[in-house]
Amino acid sequence: MPDDRRRAPDGAVSGATVRGRFGLPMAFLAAFGVAVAAYLTWEHIAGAIPPCGPVRGCETVLTSPYATVAGIPVALGGAAMSLVTLGGALAWWLRADRRGLLVAYLAGLAGLAALAYFTFIEVAVIHAICAWCVTYLLSVLAGWLFALAASRSPSGEVAGP
Repeated sequence: MPDDRRRAPDGAVSGATVRGRFGLPMAFLAAFGVAVAAYLTWEHIAGAIPPCGPVRGCETVLTSPYATVAGIPVALGGAAMSLVTLGGALAWWLRADRRGLLVAYLAGLAGLAALAYFTFIEVAVIHAICAWCVTYLLSVLAGWLFALAASRSPSGEVAGP
């Protein structure tokens, strides 16, 4: 197992573990996104409509022709994207591996581009809003903003317990 403790310039090892800045909230938001997208995928496959609350647009959105691509629920792509983001966020948080941060950032950016398209479809074409879809969008946006903030910090690393 590699030693992930911080090393001083003289080679001495401190007891602090190096952690990627904002990695924990990024991982939490990605895991939440996986859960929401997996739930929507399951409901779609089961032929059920999740409760939508007062908005009442979920049924319209989730039964529209835009809910699938080549017969595959769009939410499955969201779950896959969130899993990739989760892997990157965990690599960043646990190891301060900047490649993990890059993966989380790029997956989030790609996800936001797709979500912008699907949100446009909801508003301009379907004329209905799915509360689950908006919740998922907000989790991806928040996770991507954390990744952006981490990438902008000088070292991006913090000492952890």
